[in-house]
Amino acid sequence: MRRNPPSASRGRSTEKPGAYAKALGLLVRRERSRRELQTRLERDGYSAEESSAAMETLQEGGQLSNARFAEMLAWTRSNNGYGPLRITAELRTHAIADAEIRAVLDALEVDWQELAQRQLRRHFGQGGVADAKARARQAAFLLRRGFDAATVSALTRSKT
Repeated sequence: MRRNPPSASRGRSTEKPGAYAKALGLLVRRERSRRELQTRLERDGYSAEESSAAMETLQEGGQLSNARFAEMLAWTRSNNGYGPLRITAELRTHAIADAEIRAVLDALEVDWQELAQRQLRRHFGQGGVADAKARARQAAFLLRRGFDAATVSALTRSKT
C-alpha cells in the first residue's frame, strides 16, 4: 500500500505567505473593506505595520477599494430585501464614510417603498391585514429589515 508523502515533500511551502500575498488571496475570493482585511491579516499573525503596508500597496494598485466594497455590499443587501438603515449600519461597521454610504445608496436607485412592499408580500402573503396586532407584526418585521419609520407607517397603517 502506498502512502502519501508529507506535504512539504510535495512541493508545498510550509512558510507563511507575506501579508500582501495573503491579502490578495482573500480579495480574489470576494471584495472586502480595508478594515475587514486589516483585521483578518492581524488575526492571522501579521504585524500592524506589515498589514498597513500591504493595504497601501493593494489600494494603490486598485485591488482594494472601500467604494467598490460598499457598492457590492449595498447591492447584495438590497437584493436580499434589506432597507437603507440596515445597509447603512452594516457599512458603518466596515468603517465606510457616511458621505460614501449616501453616494452608494443614491446610486442604487432602489424604490425602498416598493422593496418593503415586496418583502411584506413575500413574508406575509397577499391578503390584507385587518387587526392591529398583525399590522404591528408587519411593522416590526420591516423595521428589523432596516426600513425607515415613514416607509413602515405608510405600508402598515390602517386602511379604515
